[in-house]
Amino acid sequence: MSRLAVLRPAHPTGAHAIVGSPPPPPERAASGEPVADRDLGRSPCRRSIPETTLSVHPLALGCSSFGWSVGGEASRRILDEHAALGGNFIDTADSYSAGRSETMIGSWLRMRGGRETTVIATKIGRNLDNPGLSPRSIMGAVDASLRRLGTDYIDLLYFHGDDVHIPLEESLGAMATIMQSGKVRYLGASNFSPERLIEARVLAANGLPRFSALETQYSLVRRRDFEASLSLVTQAQGMAVMPYFPLAHGFLAGRYRSKADIGTDTRSQRAAVYLNRKNLRLLGLLDRIAAEHDVPPATIALAWLLARPGVLAPVAGASHADQVEALVAAAGLYLARSDVLDLDHLSK
Repeated sequence: MSRLAVLRPAHPTGAHAIVGSPPPPPERAASGEPVADRDLGRSPCRRSIPETTLSVHPLALGCSSFGWSVGGEASRRILDEHAALGGNFIDTADSYSAGRSETMIGSWLRMRGGRETTVIATKIGRNLDNPGLSPRSIMGAVDASLRRLGTDYIDLLYFHGDDVHIPLEESLGAMATIMQSGKVRYLGASNFSPERLIEARVLAANGLPRFSALETQYSLVRRRDFEASLSLVTQAQGMAVMPYFPLAHGFLAGRYRSKADIGTDTRSQRAAVYLNRKNLRLLGLLDRIAAEHDVPPATIALAWLLARPGVLAPVAGASHADQVEALVAAAGLYLARSDVLDLDHLSK
């Protein structure tokens, strides 16, 4: 991919108007001179999570494969590359590889330093040692995550999924105690229904912690579930949306174009469900737009998400360090309005 891919073009108008946020001013040193960054440049792009003090790069590095298909040395190279390109937002969970993902991130943080400039999001509720969202499980899970991450606070903690067996009021009450202690700064929800998000907001109006963000599945080939109702609720509540599986298990990266590309591994089996004529036409459109910008199709798929209402930072992972640049580049890429409309139409 060209190093020029992330440079912002002049702003055309009409059908070719660009879609995205205005570029931030260049980063400057105390002397007032522009900061000299590495080739591509450390992206100064930052977005603020509403009603928090968290300012994050618009691409959260997903670490679900750490400790599973990605080993310790490879994970460090991926994290190093993400940071070198301006990334500061890391997403994990206590259930990823039974906690090994958190441990690897913690090891990297100890080696590299910079905890105060790194925003860590993790999720609880699915680790077998502390299952569900009972107050006891929540408190045990938070303490275990803190130990593995080697930190004394978590920036953004998600409930990894709803727990219908525990009243939401009890779960949020436990979080109130934890947040008052300083162990967790802000709270988010993952895989929650619109109805439960509304219930949570009512409880927040009565003094319990509010959900600042929603992590949910959303991509060009998986739109209906989010756009049918969750989008309206998150916008009404001012919640930041962090889409996971934004590249549909690699399908939108162009990795799977025929049945011959599908292997026996879990990832390709999941991507296989998207192999149909409609989605292959969509992939062809991504290829065309990507060629015009001299970037991989994955960058275009992520840039489309970043232009959607409420979306703050897609969560995307990498299995090799050389894949990270294509992910981070989406934060600085602007799509022509005509391209966005074409993608909207073909993906419906």
